[in-house]
Amino acid sequence: MAPGSGLKTAFFSAKAYDRQSFSAVLGQPQFSGLEMVWLEARLNAETAVLATGCTAVCAFVNDDLSASVVERLHALGVSMLALRSAGFNHVDLATCRRLGLAVARVPAYSPYAVAEHTACLLLTLNRHVHRAWQRVRDLNFSLDGLTGFDVHGKTVGVIGTGRIGTVFARIMTGFGARVLAYDPQPSAEVQSMAGVSLTALEDLIVQSDIISLHCPLTEQTRHLINADRLSRMKPGVILLNTSRGRLVDTKALIQGLKAGRIGGAGLDVYEEEEGIFFADCSESGLQDDVLARLLTFPNVLITSHQAFLTHEALHNIAARTLQSLLEFGAGKISAEAQLV
Repeated sequence: MAPGSGLKTAFFSAKAYDRQSFSAVLGQPQFSGLEMVWLEARLNAETAVLATGCTAVCAFVNDDLSASVVERLHALGVSMLALRSAGFNHVDLATCRRLGLAVARVPAYSPYAVAEHTACLLLTLNRHVHRAWQRVRDLNFSLDGLTGFDVHGKTVGVIGTGRIGTVFARIMTGFGARVLAYDPQPSAEVQSMAGVSLTALEDLIVQSDIISLHCPLTEQTRHLINADRLSRMKPGVILLNTSRGRLVDTKALIQGLKAGRIGGAGLDVYEEEEGIFFADCSESGLQDDVLARLLTFPNVLITSHQAFLTHEALHNIAARTLQSLLEFGAGKISAEAQLV
């Protein structure tokens, strides 16, 4: 078939910002043959039926693409999964291969968006900006309990030196921090970056004043930050995670916070965020007791997986995702984006 001709896509977990960014790119002539069915529902075993009549599905990081869901989509005639994310740990790729479903992702949308949000979490936590903002709104202008520290001269541990980790390392060197980086396959840029030293993971854990996670979720990295490693971190360490929630054992983190060993945690992701993040729970209340406990700590700052949320990143996500759909219609997806 002609590129994009008759390609109807079920777009799950559609938010207003998704429709805005995708609609802007869809307005370009080369994408005129693509049709989007906007669905606010999160993709799971129950909602998969909404893809009836569609050739492709566009899914986000908290959509369910486990084996049972992939099988249901395949039975409905879906033959392509377009992920509007870089991560793909939520997809059963083996089942996709078995059934012959093409899978594409957005390998890079804006490393600056995520790295800058990580720096934002660090500075907000360290200088207690979130607490100061609330105090001033209550007309409390006292400074007691708001003392932070200079990032300049501190040791920042960066775990993972892909595009985002590399940008974050560069930002930290700009602050005058000493950066320790760990990655089994470190980027060439990090290896040559002034102010950055490659080191073993365990040395980074022990020496860093600030630790930031920028690695994918795999069987090897699940609970990379566990009770043992938390116990060996410097007292007062600040832990940052803008990658994947399951990199951190949340219950162990809570124990470290209760003991006063962890100075602060800036989290844009959470182990069990599916069904919570990207949703409005203000009326229904929070049913997750672990997350509720995390929210009680004044030195924990949680954002709901928004590190990617910049105009530039949204545009790049839309452009790459739609290009993958167009390429699928033409019979070939670029090697960089293709997973299956």
